[in-house]
Amino acid sequence: MATVELRFSALPEHVRTARLVAAAVARRAGVDESVLDEVRLAVGEACSRAVGLHRRNGIDDAVRVKLVEQEKRFLIEVGDGVGAKSVSRNGSADSHNNDSDGEDTAEAAMGLAVISGLVDDLDISNDEDGGLVRMSWPVAVHPVLP
Repeated sequence: MATVELRFSALPEHVRTARLVAAAVARRAGVDESVLDEVRLAVGEACSRAVGLHRRNGIDDAVRVKLVEQEKRFLIEVGDGVGAKSVSRNGSADSHNNDSDGEDTAEAAMGLAVISGLVDDLDISNDEDGGLVRMSWPVAVHPVLP
């Protein structure tokens, strides 16, 4: 099981790099070519969401991306340093959010809606470092060679 980890400053220009890396690793892991655009778009949305959360909340931590090649699935985790402090599971602001701008809340909810339309296996939660968007796709079964 191979794992690639990527960390980048919360700057919008780094999201493109994360998308490119995710697509390359997904291709190598055996994700079907017809699904690679969905992988790129979902990673872009998740990373853009994390960058926005970091910037709105003044978080200096890096955005974390983990790409994991499993036996039958390709897993991507995008982590932010904000987590439950700003956004709940459904993308709406919770009571700890000092940001009263409804547009930011709507933008976060829209990003999660786009991701859920691209990914069948999606989990939005928190880990010890903050928020975590976990997505996975099936990989092609490789024939066993003699």
